[in-house]
Amino acid sequence: MLILNIIFIFIFLLICSDLCINYFPKTNLVLVPIDYKSREENNIIEVVIDLKIINKSNSKETMVSNLNLDVDFFRGKNNQYLKDLDYEESIYIYTESTKKNINNYWPTTIIQAKSEVFIQVILKFKNSDLKNKIKYLWLKVFWENYGHFGITKKQDGLLVNLNRHNKKELIEIPLKLGYKAIAVKTDLFGSFDNPIETVMDYCNNVTREKDILTIGETPLAIMQGRYVAPQNLEYNIFSKILCYFFHPTSSLATACGMQLLIDKIGVTRITFSLILGFLFKCIGIKGVFYRLTGFESSLIDDISGTVVPYDKSIVMGPINTKLFCDKLSKQLEVEVAVVDVNDLGGVKILASSNNSINNILKEILKVNPAGNSDEKTPIVLIRNNN
Repeated sequence: MLILNIIFIFIFLLICSDLCINYFPKTNLVLVPIDYKSREENNIIEVVIDLKIINKSNSKETMVSNLNLDVDFFRGKNNQYLKDLDYEESIYIYTESTKKNINNYWPTTIIQAKSEVFIQVILKFKNSDLKNKIKYLWLKVFWENYGHFGITKKQDGLLVNLNRHNKKELIEIPLKLGYKAIAVKTDLFGSFDNPIETVMDYCNNVTREKDILTIGETPLAIMQGRYVAPQNLEYNIFSKILCYFFHPTSSLATACGMQLLIDKIGVTRITFSLILGFLFKCIGIKGVFYRLTGFESSLIDDISGTVVPYDKSIVMGPINTKLFCDKLSKQLEVEVAVVDVNDLGGVKILASSNNSINNILKEILKVNPAGNSDEKTPIVLIRNNN
């Protein structure tokens, strides 16, 4: 009887913790990238970046009490970090009819429920040779949300490519079973890139009938903005405890990685999946935990899990993968698949435009023609040599 009471109390505490996570007051503000462009005049290069902050709450207004920026610079080759580049920064708040320069002091700004505020950032560089020196800007936005939940500090990072071009560089890789892979070398992707349009730009006039186009799940997730700075996660005692049950190399072996999964599916589901996974593992059946917790758990990449500058972010799995495959397949008239491939021969097909291609992809992608390092070949065409 005592054991049953302990079990019931344990379950009750887990359910209460999930209710707190779901219903405890929290900010509903989201920073969303819109577009960017660069222009040059009188030996000055201006990079103009447009963003917006959306309040997704149906009833609560929230304030942005502070917002400031920092910029990191990277060369194109291996994303080499640079520093000490001089620039001037201006931030504007604007609507359809007004535009206000904040003059380096962010005024506390109220965002009503179900509304948005537009922000324009202008970076001025007194160096006409700038684009030959650096390839990428990593814009870091530090901002504070203030409201019924208290105050929350958030950090977002956005990639700006100063030399956007879709030059097609193709690398052929022989595969078994009479196939070859054509790896398409690309720029580093960011959340300003539209997934469908970006892949089409690289693959137009390259694909052939009966090709199979594959794209890695992490680059697609990044284009969808599915990455988060660990500083944005409010990890708790449950994430600190549960992360200890995973191998040190797992993305769930840190409190922040685990907290991200808790926020998605809850403590209760994770705990019981962990218990059942352990029991099944004792009788030689592995992978039960990941089957029970779904794709969210297996696709989380903790910090250092991808290329610079995303190595300081936690990257989640992509969403709407089936819809992406179907739309792109219709546009390019080839079959399309979103894949998760590692250097150990593991191949997962997250979604495809035609399930009949899944088995052949699982077999021929074991050699991982796209690579998992800094190859920048997230798009791979599979072509039959016959």
